[in-house]
Amino acid sequence: MSRTKTNKSMMKRIKITGTGKIMKRPPGQNHFNAKASGQQSRNKKGDILVPHELINKVKALNLS
Repeated sequence: MSRTKTNKSMMKRIKITGTGKIMKRPPGQNHFNAKASGQQSRNKKGDILVPHELINKVKALNLS
């Protein structure tokens, strides 16, 4: 019997909190940020909760 491998590329993109919530980075943080207003830049910081539609897909990837 073989076990399912952890999806390493997905592990780099998400974080599972202690209570089981799945967090990710907001999109659009990497480049072209000089044009963004200060409010837009602040809104890009920090992690956000993964959308409800993706939670079961993420849990199926054997990430724990």
